[in-house]
Amino acid sequence: MRIRAARLDELPALQDIERAAGQCFRDIGMPEIAEDEPLPLGELAAYHHAGLAWVVADGADVPVAYLIADRVDGNLHVEQVSVHPDSARRGVGRSLLEHLAAHARSEGAPALTLTTFTHVPWNAPYYARCGFQLMDASSLTPGLVRIREGEAAHGLDRWPRVCMRREL
Repeated sequence: MRIRAARLDELPALQDIERAAGQCFRDIGMPEIAEDEPLPLGELAAYHHAGLAWVVADGADVPVAYLIADRVDGNLHVEQVSVHPDSARRGVGRSLLEHLAAHARSEGAPALTLTTFTHVPWNAPYYARCGFQLMDASSLTPGLVRIREGEAAHGLDRWPRVCMRREL
């Protein structure tokens, strides 16, 4: 498997990967998350055009996972990382995070940030194993505060969520 930039014609496949990956939330009592639709194609295209959308492709060059990121307050922020369940538990997500970290270092960004569910095993506990640390409310940057406000407005605060940061 290799990591490369996402192509415009693959954006519908990224939506399919996210839908498939989201089904795991149904098994832990979060069906609303499983049913939440992926970003629209136009928004995914904006990440592509910004050079902030990557895929992990299999031997046939078909995406099996993807990561999109934003620039937030001087850092790169993981907006979404999704791995198709057929490719899960093989280090695919970690590889995408490492790729983003290398990209961030090349841009001079000091850290990666993300927001995630606290008690979902493949969320905050996983990211902690990948080097991310919990941020307390007093250390949130203005951009992270806006992201969290948007998530709350979308109903994501029904379950505990946190911001995390990984120094580079």
